[in-house]
Amino acid sequence: MSQIRAGTTTTTALTTTGDTTGNIQLTPDSGRVQIDTTGALQLPVGTTAQRPASPQNGDFRVNTTTNQTEVYYNGGWTVVSNLNYTVEYLVIAGGGAGGYEAGGGAGGYRSSVTGESSGGGASAESPLTVTPTTAYTVTIGAGAAGTSSTSSAPDNGSNSVFGSITSIGGGGGGHYSFTNRDGGNGGSGGGAASSTGSGGGTGTSGQGYAGGYNSGGGGGAGAIGGNGFSSGTATGGVGVSSSINGTATFRAGGGGGAPSSGGPTSGGNGGGGNGVYPGPGGNGTANTGGGGGGFWDASSPPAGNGGSGIVIIRYLGAQRGTGGTVTSSGGYTIHTFTSSGTYTA
Repeated sequence: MSQIRAGTTTTTALTTTGDTTGNIQLTPDSGRVQIDTTGALQLPVGTTAQRPASPQNGDFRVNTTTNQTEVYYNGGWTVVSNLNYTVEYLVIAGGGAGGYEAGGGAGGYRSSVTGESSGGGASAESPLTVTPTTAYTVTIGAGAAGTSSTSSAPDNGSNSVFGSITSIGGGGGGHYSFTNRDGGNGGSGGGAASSTGSGGGTGTSGQGYAGGYNSGGGGGAGAIGGNGFSSGTATGGVGVSSSINGTATFRAGGGGGAPSSGGPTSGGNGGGGNGVYPGPGGNGTANTGGGGGGFWDASSPPAGNGGSGIVIIRYLGAQRGTGGTVTSSGGYTIHTFTSSGTYTA
């Protein structure tokens, strides 16, 4: 083993499997070690429990328990730098309100969870890189309130936001009393009221599907809303399942339409409200982004409310950030936001 001694100028070749790849050079006058290569100096790596038993000022290491680089100084370990890290996210917007005959669309669904899907049949997005101590805004989109009148248009749900990631609110269901009975466009589209030529609202690419037509169901994150009228198939589009918090859960289902065949029409698996003949329509489930269910009879309003959205963030290892409700599962730290707030990395 070669040694480098203070007071001398020594150059020692580093050899890996017989190849000289670079030099370590000690400059005695400055007391500085230089690595003349494009490689890296590997620091000691270990847990908090594996810290040196008798540390000295200047000891430098990577702590795998806290995911931080630390130095020992003046009797304690101090964080040198919190390196940027990546987080996976699930961002779901508020669901659209049900309409007079038609179901509301689910809130837009965006996911970067490895091995899962975003809405509208898209693959998972890339994880988000966050900077320590930086605050990222989290906005939870409200579900739209179902109309209690045959003369007011159903509303879209509100957007949900995590930093630079925005999911679009679900489209409101179509309205039989209006000339234009189409469903509203949104994260997923609202269903259309019964009318020749009326169409379901369109979904947003990478977030959700279109709504159905003729008293149709609202679109869901995982499927188009069902077509209705007398067929009784106006179910809401199914949502998408995610295990980001350790439990497989469907979210962002579309609201059911209310065709004339009678009986409730199921909302999409994932929090969609039932469409009800004669009414009132069923509400989307809170914090799923589910669309509200439609109603049929003018004497039996209101339509169902859309469900509020949700934001879930996770990363490997011990807790680094703050904000939301913090849990852990499968080696991940998980931050769940059911109301607006801030994630501080």
